[in-house]
Amino acid sequence: MLLGEEHDICRVVLAATVVSYDSFCYLNNNINRYTPIGTQSSSLFGVHCNTVRDYVFLLALPLPKGIAQTFGPLELKLTKLISNFSHVCNVCVLYLPPPLHITHTPLTKRLLTINIFPNSKMDSEAVIEFLGDVPVLQRFPSSSIRKIAQLVVVKRYNSGEYIFREGQPRDGIYIIWEGEVEVSGAFHADNHDFQVFQWRKFDCFTQNESVGKEDIIALTKLTLLMLPRKYSPLMQPTSIWSADMNLETCAPVEHILSLDSLDMNTFRGITLQGAPKSSNVYGGQFMGQALAAASKTVHFLKILHSFHAHFLLAGDINIPIIYQVDRLHDMPNIATRRVNAVQKERVVFFLIASFHRGEEGYDHQEPTMPSVPDPEMLLPEHGLEEGVKHLRNLQRMEVSTSTSVPWPTEIRPVDPVKYTRQTKRSPSVIYWLRAKGRLPDDQALHRCVGAYFSDLLFIQISLNPHRRKGLSPSSISLDHSMWFHRDFRADDWLLYVIDSPTAYNARGFSRGQMFNRKGELVLSAMQVGVVRKARFVSTTASKL
Repeated sequence: MLLGEEHDICRVVLAATVVSYDSFCYLNNNINRYTPIGTQSSSLFGVHCNTVRDYVFLLALPLPKGIAQTFGPLELKLTKLISNFSHVCNVCVLYLPPPLHITHTPLTKRLLTINIFPNSKMDSEAVIEFLGDVPVLQRFPSSSIRKIAQLVVVKRYNSGEYIFREGQPRDGIYIIWEGEVEVSGAFHADNHDFQVFQWRKFDCFTQNESVGKEDIIALTKLTLLMLPRKYSPLMQPTSIWSADMNLETCAPVEHILSLDSLDMNTFRGITLQGAPKSSNVYGGQFMGQALAAASKTVHFLKILHSFHAHFLLAGDINIPIIYQVDRLHDMPNIATRRVNAVQKERVVFFLIASFHRGEEGYDHQEPTMPSVPDPEMLLPEHGLEEGVKHLRNLQRMEVSTSTSVPWPTEIRPVDPVKYTRQTKRSPSVIYWLRAKGRLPDDQALHRCVGAYFSDLLFIQISLNPHRRKGLSPSSISLDHSMWFHRDFRADDWLLYVIDSPTAYNARGFSRGQMFNRKGELVLSAMQVGVVRKARFVSTTASKL
């Protein structure tokens, strides 16, 4: 063994391939002339000859003590590496003790410059923190970002060094941690148009595979994160929530809330056949999809804590919905987004959402969960007798497809009495609900699903005291607000407690609270809508 174990943490091994046995003998005889500058010792040791194909000698260089604990690069210059450059055809680094990373410049006149620095994988949390702010990556599932953080390799360059040269094969996808680069020639970038040839922090780029005629050079000292080419499928997840979503097995509500990313700030959603709707887009779909779009423009560690939504026009179930996100405000722990839902070039719905990174703080809860039977003791409600949101004669499909989903929610009403739309009763309702299927472990998705749930049987409750036989009152949502208090799983049972404290001047007001099975308040919701008296419908009217 060339290096003793006690020296492994402070040695780098270089290999020089020589052109002939005579060259090897020359170098072997003159090894004491090689002087590393900037190291603790000025001597090299260890000589080895491989006479099978090439003649190689190994140089083991001592490194300064404590190099593994420093963050900045160390520039190590070797002078008089050889007395005659004609003897050497290649020099490469064979070994560097982890967690160090190394790059080196080509040989010049009697000088080899090596940059040695710790690999950023030492601090995986710092890498995750950085990648979460990269706009191109924010559209990805959080699980994909965490995987990318484990696989990226740190590369550093001095000003003037080339990252790519014309004709050089592509070896990965690059993200700028610090510094600037310039490109000349045909080049593809994920988050810029083709006319921009300088990139800075957070920009992501890769070499054009079809052309390969570009030079990319560091304009300043540069730090890059490189995802090796073999891991590039991570940059093409099947959905915004799952890297490998399977339509046959994913939860129906995940399918409904999966959007197509058109660019960093624009997303497209559709109304799937079988998803909750009447003749118009279900309000919960607008909210869930808009929040999904907003969540995919912030750091995944910043979680939705509130939003305020306004319903402007009825949504058309037969055409896509374009969600346009405005990045209104970003701070280290807080972000604010506005989302417009557009159909036929008109804004039909919008919301403003606020996101917050979790912190240690106070904890108290005044409301208590009502004492009700467990959901397993209650019968399911298939028809949603009150405020039905789907066509009753629509056949439910057992398996999700690209255009259809089964009913996405399980519901267990606490009150076993069956009511009709003409039955007068109190303005309140309590029921258990949960998403069908299993959702990914992404709190952003669970909160979007919570918003999706919240519009079920909500404003209609304000009509309950005014129902009577022969009347067909109507309700239209105007605005909806929610606050998320604690993490929860939307695929576990949640108790939704809804009441309507007042209705006046053709406006109804409803409020709701969701509790998990432990009795913890996980979210609160409020909605105002237009509730109108309908004309009395006579059951004996003439058919003429």
